[in-house]
Amino acid sequence: MRFKLISCEIFFREMEFLLEQSPHQIDVEFLQKGLHDIPSGEMTKRIQTQVDAASEQDYDAILLGYGLCNNGLDGIKARSIQLVLPRAHDCIALFFGSRQRYREYFDANPGTYFKTTGWIERDEVADELKQLSIPHQTGMDLSYEQLVEQYGEDNAGFLWEELCNTEKNYSQITFIEMGVEPDDSFEKIAEEEAASKQWKFEKEPGNLTLLRRLLNGDWNDDFLVIPPHHKIIARHDEQIVNGVKD
Repeated sequence: MRFKLISCEIFFREMEFLLEQSPHQIDVEFLQKGLHDIPSGEMTKRIQTQVDAASEQDYDAILLGYGLCNNGLDGIKARSIQLVLPRAHDCIALFFGSRQRYREYFDANPGTYFKTTGWIERDEVADELKQLSIPHQTGMDLSYEQLVEQYGEDNAGFLWEELCNTEKNYSQITFIEMGVEPDDSFEKIAEEEAASKQWKFEKEPGNLTLLRRLLNGDWNDDFLVIPPHHKIIARHDEQIVNGVKD
C-alpha cells in the first residue's frame, strides 16, 4: 500500500527508524514542533493544508503522526482519502506506547516534564512561528528583567509568577529512552537540565508499538480511521477523538 505520513518533527528519529521496517511505501512530510505553540486554529489550518495537498495524490491513506495536541487536530477534514491517527492527547502517550501506560506514569509522577531526543534537538522554533506563538503574544516569553523594564519592579514579580514562570508546577524531568539514540548524550543533557533546576531526574523506557502500528497499517482500537468526507472532532472521554461526517 502507499501512504502519506504527515508528522510532527518531534518523532523524526523514531519514524525514520520504523520507516525502514514498514512493508508499505510511505512518503513523509515533517512539520515543525513550533506548531504546538501557536493558536490551535492556526495549527489546524496548517496541517489541513498538508492534508489537502496529499489528497491530490494517489495514496491509500494519510497518516497523522500527532496526538490531539491541544485540539490542534480538531476539525481536520478527510477529503478524498482516509485519515488515520492515534487516539492520544499528546505525543508522550505515543512515546510510552499506550495512553494507559502514560496515564499510570503521569498519575504516579505529577509535575513531570518529559524529554526525548526530538524534544531536545528540535527545541528551536522558527522566527515566523515564534512571532505567532501564544507565549510571545501574551508576553510569557519575557525575562524578569524585561518585565521590570516594561512594567516596573512592583508589577514584575506578580507578572513573572502568574504569567511567565511556566515551570513552577514542575519538579522532575523524565527522559524517555526510545532505542533510537546514538549514544547517551541526550540523556545526559536532560539529566544536567534537571540538576540545574534542582529537580528529580528519571529515565523511563519508551515503546514504539503505536508508531509501528501506525506505519504498518495495523490499526486497532488505539487508532481512529476517518473515511473520506469526514472530519476529526475532539471528545472529552477515553476515545479522545472521533470522526463525523463533514
